[in-house]
Amino acid sequence: MSDAAKEPYAAQARALVKAGDRAAAADRLGRLIAEITATPVLDVKINRDQYSLNSLNGRVVLADNRTLFFKYHHEDGEDQTIEEYYRAGLLRDAGFRVDVPLYACGEPGRQILLYALRNDKRLAEVCHDIEDRRDWEHMDAVVDAQRRADGALWVCCGPTFKPGSRESVAKEPIHQLFYHRLVSPGEPAGLGGRVKQFYVDNVFQLAQERIPWEELRRLQWEINGVLYPHTLGQLFLEAGERLEPAALAGHGVLTAHGDAHNANVWFDTRGGQPELVSFDPAFAGSAIPALLAEIKATFHNIFAHPCWLYEPERAARCYQVSVIRDGDRLKVTHDWQLTPLRQAFLDSKGELYWQPLLAELKRRGWLPAQWRRIVRLALFCCPTLVLDLRAGGGGGHNPVSSALGLSIAIMLGSGGDDLFTRWLDAVSAKARP
Repeated sequence: MSDAAKEPYAAQARALVKAGDRAAAADRLGRLIAEITATPVLDVKINRDQYSLNSLNGRVVLADNRTLFFKYHHEDGEDQTIEEYYRAGLLRDAGFRVDVPLYACGEPGRQILLYALRNDKRLAEVCHDIEDRRDWEHMDAVVDAQRRADGALWVCCGPTFKPGSRESVAKEPIHQLFYHRLVSPGEPAGLGGRVKQFYVDNVFQLAQERIPWEELRRLQWEINGVLYPHTLGQLFLEAGERLEPAALAGHGVLTAHGDAHNANVWFDTRGGQPELVSFDPAFAGSAIPALLAEIKATFHNIFAHPCWLYEPERAARCYQVSVIRDGDRLKVTHDWQLTPLRQAFLDSKGELYWQPLLAELKRRGWLPAQWRRIVRLALFCCPTLVLDLRAGGGGGHNPVSSALGLSIAIMLGSGGDDLFTRWLDAVSAKARP
């Protein structure tokens, strides 16, 4: 028997999808679901999903006439770094609008959730449709739903705010999305993990410039005329220092979803007005460092769009990007900008979540002097560690999307006279205890 055949069914399924054998993958998932539900499986359909970068999802038909929605989530090194995957009950008990699965299995290689089937679209799909049509005149219902959700988010998170211990913080699975992707044995913190896997000792094709890692890591970036003080190498190393769990433990913790990007959110239209309902709380916890709780949602629902992270081939058609190396400086010009929809999301997240969070941290004396660096570095890690951003690497990127993605990461992680710095300044100024 091959080593691959010895893997748990869900792990086999993910490998088979990557290899292009979706029928065999569906067979493995069907076997797993039959074991978990104790019900024969009649059919499994795996969705083709550009947003779920580390997971599989779809529909399964059971012999008892039920059709369920499934989601299988996998992260590298999960058996070492994640103790408990699915904590929907924790979020529900704190008042979050969250789907609770009918069945759940959290064993490594078998992590799967089975939900009652919904006919709602995910918010990611709703937003994609609006941006495809550039239908800004009819985005109000979506923006209003997002504003209600952001307001409700703080209402749920606020009462769970408490001091954090090093032990409780270190156990939270959210660090799999940040710190654990920056480290590996024998490597400097910040240059191990996915940084080493994706970038170290590789060559980057950024628009028309071809630059090896050892040179690129030391270059200073000038993006659309704005000079940024941090190099790529400096940002990774600083992230390895400031995002270490123990370093975050003294700044307050709370209960949160931790990974509420819009592909994990239903756009529920069954009531009088649309509401957002989250699912797949793979990284939920009750001792999440407060400054990390909404980082993934702030990046992936706003700055990853339109299209460049999830649809790199389309980005190459949509955007103009130029890269010129001038000595120790990399000069990048591009025409990416937030759409009206994403700008409205950013305004909502700042006003209804980040402002009250920062105000509460100030009131309790828990806001660290370098809180901006923590927020920036966590945002910087979102695109650079979720996928290999190199053109020709495993993330599917090309010279245009690679240069654009790294430029956006530098903008978020460093600091200059740009839209994100102005937003951060405004949020900070209005966050009064």
